[in-house]
Amino acid sequence: MAGLRVLLALTVLTGVLYPAAVWGVSRLPGLHANAEAVGTALVGVDREGDRWFRTRPSAATPPASGGSNKGERDAGQDAVVAERRAAVAAREGVPADRVPEDAVTASASGLDPHISAAYADLQVPRVARARGLAEDRVRALVSAHTEGRAAGVLGEPGVNVTALNRALG
Repeated sequence: MAGLRVLLALTVLTGVLYPAAVWGVSRLPGLHANAEAVGTALVGVDREGDRWFRTRPSAATPPASGGSNKGERDAGQDAVVAERRAAVAAREGVPADRVPEDAVTASASGLDPHISAAYADLQVPRVARARGLAEDRVRALVSAHTEGRAAGVLGEPGVNVTALNRALG
């Protein structure tokens, strides 16, 4: 019986009172007019055109996020990866064997803003050429937007494409 009371109390608190309070605060005079859309660099935003760095492919279908749930033994996945590899190689003007894995495999959520340093490096000549910039200048921007391993040991260093493209303007 005590568990039921706790469940009901928390349901009212978190399901009714808290949302009502947030809604009420959002309606205070002056707050809405001063709100500004800032955006986030925590979500990968893929832009079209040679002037921009490209993110990882996404299996998500907007507005939802999520992976394709296809494994490495799925014949359909092999065909998708081969098609992506050929497209990236053609876009970057390199042999298919130089295309990094993260350029052809989707992230789990479809929202990851990071790519490997190798994939960013592969894109530098195209972006520099399209923008009329020296490759060294573009490489410096890539370096400035490269983040290290989480906690110093987890994962691999990655380049935040959303932040990098914002820096390019």
